[in-house]
Amino acid sequence: MPVSTFPTAHTSTAAAAPTIVVVGHGMVGQRFLEALADRGLTATAGTARVVVLCEEPRAAYDRVQLTSYFSGKTPEDLSLVEQGFMERHGFELRVGDPAESVDREARTVTARSGETFRYDTLVLATGSYPFVPPVPGKDSEGCFVYRTIEDLLAIEEYAKTATTGAVVGGGLLGLEAAGALKGLGLETHVVEFAPRLMPVQVDEGGGAALLRTIENMGLSVHTGVGTQEVTAGEDGSVNGMSLSDGSSLATDLVVFSAGVRPRDQLARDCGLAVGQRGGVIVDDACRTSDPAVFAIGECALASDGRVYGLVAPGYEMAQTAAEVIAGKEAAFTGADLSTKLKLLGVDVASFGDAHGTSEGCLDVVYADSRSGVYKKLVIGQDGTLLGGVLVGDADQYGTLRPMTGTVLPVAPEQLVLPAGVGAPVTLGPSSLPDEAVICSCHNVTKGAICEHTTLPEVKKCTKAGTGCGSCVKVIGQLLPQSQDKGLCGCFSYTRSELYEIVRTLEITSYAELLDSHGREAARGGDGCEVCKPTVGSVIASLAPTVGASGYVLDGEQAALQDTNDHFLANLQRNGSYSIVPRIPGGEITPEKLIVIGEVARDFGLYTKITGGQRIDLFGARVDQLPLIWTRLVDAGFESGHAYGKSLRTVKSCVGQTWCRYGVQDSVKMAIDLELRYRGLRSPHKLKSAVSGCARECAEARGKDFGIIATAGGWNLYVGGNGGATPRHADLLAQDLSDAELVRLIDRFLMFYIRTADRLERTSTWLDRIEGGLEHVRDVVVHDSLGLCDELERLMADHVRGYRDEWAETINDPERLRRFVTFVNAPDAPDPSVKFVPERDQVKPDLDILAGPVLAIRTLEGTAS
Repeated sequence: MPVSTFPTAHTSTAAAAPTIVVVGHGMVGQRFLEALADRGLTATAGTARVVVLCEEPRAAYDRVQLTSYFSGKTPEDLSLVEQGFMERHGFELRVGDPAESVDREARTVTARSGETFRYDTLVLATGSYPFVPPVPGKDSEGCFVYRTIEDLLAIEEYAKTATTGAVVGGGLLGLEAAGALKGLGLETHVVEFAPRLMPVQVDEGGGAALLRTIENMGLSVHTGVGTQEVTAGEDGSVNGMSLSDGSSLATDLVVFSAGVRPRDQLARDCGLAVGQRGGVIVDDACRTSDPAVFAIGECALASDGRVYGLVAPGYEMAQTAAEVIAGKEAAFTGADLSTKLKLLGVDVASFGDAHGTSEGCLDVVYADSRSGVYKKLVIGQDGTLLGGVLVGDADQYGTLRPMTGTVLPVAPEQLVLPAGVGAPVTLGPSSLPDEAVICSCHNVTKGAICEHTTLPEVKKCTKAGTGCGSCVKVIGQLLPQSQDKGLCGCFSYTRSELYEIVRTLEITSYAELLDSHGREAARGGDGCEVCKPTVGSVIASLAPTVGASGYVLDGEQAALQDTNDHFLANLQRNGSYSIVPRIPGGEITPEKLIVIGEVARDFGLYTKITGGQRIDLFGARVDQLPLIWTRLVDAGFESGHAYGKSLRTVKSCVGQTWCRYGVQDSVKMAIDLELRYRGLRSPHKLKSAVSGCARECAEARGKDFGIIATAGGWNLYVGGNGGATPRHADLLAQDLSDAELVRLIDRFLMFYIRTADRLERTSTWLDRIEGGLEHVRDVVVHDSLGLCDELERLMADHVRGYRDEWAETINDPERLRRFVTFVNAPDAPDPSVKFVPERDQVKPDLDILAGPVLAIRTLEGTAS
């Protein structure tokens, strides 16, 4: 049954007012309603009756974030309609009741329910429908489109009995669909007719970088081929696909995401002018061939001859139509097609003339195939930025896009080179002119944003940051920065200042530090989730020097720790824990290898060899941790500190001992360093590697401190990391002896621990600290601040005071008491920690943690 949220009390008020009927309640339809409300065209104001006919069984939701449903968001989370919005303005929303016909002469719209509505103004916001190629078998059971929440619910249900899925289309939505199928546990294929992925948004180089990254994620990509047929078994369900190159795919689920087409059938049926290739023809005011009828969003063919498939142009058209209906002048003559998305975890952005079609333009390109980063700026002959493509690292999109059409204030190559390469770049949002559009979704300029002081205020007053979200980072940089640099509401000091206070005054407890140096209002209190683990880390790193206990779960220290430190293990998604014994340098004896295998077998643990040259054991209950670690410690293992903000691993290649290219003993050096720095608590995790020659098999330049052997000794690199924002480490010193190398690493690490902010990796710290690499080199190599003796002494204190946390735990009955699931039933295991078999091992049984199964409603047609 159709549902109306329109309060009947407003009917008489609006009876004499003109009636606006809106057909479709998607993202653009909702934006149009907001624009009407902003202009006072509402039933509650007595200026208009507004009726909205919506085909879907729910109000407008964020279709841009549709895939986030598979990462835990609910349909309610995706809703774009603020609670009480319809009632507050008297808008009559009828969900599940789409328009069936329009009588332009009588000016009426008839809904599926049979009810007829007379209109003074009709607004078509019917959106688009997914294009399904006319191939045989396209209607087989197991074929889906990827457009609505109902589509996702149906795919999710069908995937429970499928093993392989294929997506037809490698564009924006196609790659999101592929990510969803992979997340559902299916072996996933992507079939794209064009020679590259995302052919509209990225060029050949960007497509190649995207392809490598996606294939490394385990997806199979087939470009330059089309789908010839979808094959089905005797039961009518999908079992494969035939491709245009003669090959075939075995698949039992197919998602069509081969583009969209304007949903203009309603307009055609009532005689409105439509384009030759679809789309309701509109003028600059978004009026159709009938002056009483407007069309906005994906169903409209704009006056510049384009059908816009992005939400931002649709929002602009909604604003234009509302302004014209309100009796003012406005025009929509075209829109920015720039876009920034995160597809399968990969940042992809394009803006302006991304393909370099302008006459005489030049390309400035940076490509790193190993890390999957591709950046291209298109520059005019006069130095004007015309456009660009960013794949793998799109952090600068928010600054570069508004500068399109202007001459860059710095050399363009400085804007594509990664941190640590080339001259430092100071270009930021502050250099943009006030008229630069920061939020393209809502067409909000820098000047409009700078009139406000907080992000919530900006979102409420301008709507900037409430669309795709790609501008939020830039908005934050434009807003006034707080002059209070304190760690949190409890301390007015920074982390580095608190470190100096603890070290100088030899403070050994959080309570003492809070009562003596906390803000007045915080003294005598319990602190907060920001400062407690931060101070706990500071005290732990200085424990041997200030006389505190080095065991992080002793006394007050236990209450300061992060979740993982509470049980000296990493918490996993089903409530179980992982065990990661230290394997220094990746070297292990057969006897120890056998012990790990026996422990995994006896406790039913999942085993995985990691990129850090260790073996992780997953699936232990909290009450099993001491039993497992007792056997590991007895075999000579110790904690690998995978749970702590401390040293993780020092990787190595086999070095000169075995490799014919090696020039130094990289394994011995890696073992020495890992045993020296094990357990060193720091602002963030620390990773290291030692390569035995310049071939760099250990990937040392992707680590916080990396060492590469030379014929003359060792080169030391610092400030590197992999992860979401990879950065190559910078050369700090070269041709060092063993003793010189260790001494410089001691100084570097202790200077970092002393001066870094909370949760700040060495790469970020090196970029942030005043003077950057040169300043750090002056301090730790040339002793410009006279700190080196002290830094070396602090490291010596750590080395001397190190004790294995798990060895201490299993030998202390009092400490063992914390390792229970239920305090009131210490012998009872956690009933929610269950597993199911997979590939001769186990994996978490997440079904027992899931909520009720949602009923699937299959709708005819697609959403408005």
